[in-house]
Amino acid sequence: MERMSSRILGIAVMLVSGAAVVIAMDWPLKARLFPIAIGIPVFCMAAAELVWGMLRPDARLATMDFRFAEHLPSKIAARRTAIAIGWMLGFLAGIALVGFPVAVPLMVFLYAKLQGPEPWGLSLALAVGVWALFYGVFDRLLHLPFPAGWIQAWLGLA
Repeated sequence: MERMSSRILGIAVMLVSGAAVVIAMDWPLKARLFPIAIGIPVFCMAAAELVWGMLRPDARLATMDFRFAEHLPSKIAARRTAIAIGWMLGFLAGIALVGFPVAVPLMVFLYAKLQGPEPWGLSLALAVGVWALFYGVFDRLLHLPFPAGWIQAWLGLA
């Protein structure tokens, strides 16, 4: 049953990524860049996984149980896991509230300052560097528009 579900998943991923590439071919270059750049490698990896599973039917699927770090007490490991999940959820909330261009450097600054904890100068330098890279690549080079966050839309700044 595991092999069949693995094959079904591989075929489904191939269909979805292949459809994304085919549909995106009619779009303008800037719009189709992302679906093609992601869809083709995903399609190839799913196809390779499917072929590998068919060529090696005798290979047992390796499974791994979820375990916290074994060298730490479980309460500490659970706390660290919850903190990491909290940072990820906070980043998603930041993207929704203020948009990508603001959330990315803000997240880098807050993570370096609060989780690090790094000095103010380094935290600011990292945030400015990430903002410059983000702005330079996505805005100036690729001209990709990012939707405004909910706060900017609510304030009429978008």
